[in-house]
Amino acid sequence: MKIRAALAGRAAEPFRLADLTLDDPRDDEVLVRVVATGICHTDLAVRDQHIATPLPIVLGHEGAGIVERVGSRVSKVAPGDHVVLSLGACGVCEKCRSGLPTYCVHHVALNFGGARLDGSTCLHHGMYKVHSHFFCQSSFATRAIAPASAVVKVPKNVPLEFLGPFACGIMTGAGAVMNTLRPAPGSTLAVFGTGAVGLAAIMAARVAGCAAIIAVDIKDSRLDLARELGATHTVNGSKEDAVARIRAITEGGVHGAVESTGVTRVMTQAVDALAENGVCVITGAPPAGSRFDIDLWHLLRGRVVRGSVMGDAVPDVFIPRLVELFRQGRFPADRMMKVYELEQINQAAEDALSGATVKALLRMPH
Repeated sequence: MKIRAALAGRAAEPFRLADLTLDDPRDDEVLVRVVATGICHTDLAVRDQHIATPLPIVLGHEGAGIVERVGSRVSKVAPGDHVVLSLGACGVCEKCRSGLPTYCVHHVALNFGGARLDGSTCLHHGMYKVHSHFFCQSSFATRAIAPASAVVKVPKNVPLEFLGPFACGIMTGAGAVMNTLRPAPGSTLAVFGTGAVGLAAIMAARVAGCAAIIAVDIKDSRLDLARELGATHTVNGSKEDAVARIRAITEGGVHGAVESTGVTRVMTQAVDALAENGVCVITGAPPAGSRFDIDLWHLLRGRVVRGSVMGDAVPDVFIPRLVELFRQGRFPADRMMKVYELEQINQAAEDALSGATVKALLRMPH
């Protein structure tokens, strides 16, 4: 099958649109007509080779679309179903069987290997192999093949083009609150960074009933949007001492914090802003080998720092819950999205990197 896709060919070069050949799905796979897909900073980090993944490759891991064909062993979905494409997990390792698929022992190979676990790909450009199966989908394309295990069925009465980011950025931020922190109603939370992950955390905190939700950023426009989406207080860290301001708002510190910037200096601030016995969840991804400073006496007073991969979520369970909240108007994630056509992918990527757009969506031609 011929498809149109955005190809990442060489490190740090713009995406190039190309007509590729897509193989038929295997017995355990699903062919999906992609309606729209989000651009995540992970896609851009791989394009620029800050994260090692083989090139050339079709990226994209926040896809949403309609099932066109299923393999002979697939019963989870059927042609015509609306689906969100999620991450790859083997389903049989200890982490997967313990309900922790985002910590699958094959996570790197399945999601960043540029191929199936057996090394095969499903994309070709003429006689040449193109790496595929990025996060088991490679959804910067008009069609994608994914294993049935990475496909999540969603209702047909919800606008499909907005749902792709629920599989990564939104799931990561919302899950950091709902699955990792699990704040008590009436508790206090600070969110450092108000990109897609941070804003999803803010919306989740509102759903969870947090009494004070403090958004911290250095862009006033982002902070304005954060307040519209549920933040009760905003702090511009470039204009005031964020930790001092948070302690003043909460009379000593927050019960929980979500750090989504990946900036080590901000991570230190997120921990410093905790009340005793508070928990800081790190979701931002700094360069490998990074470290940040912690006052050990501060930590000894019962404070906890932990990481969270993609919201500690089970996608088949968590994504439909978030989509239902979206349908009800209680999780208005579309407020942070801007739609671009596939041909505008390089402009969309530039706007995502500059912060001009919080969450860029690519709409596929058909």
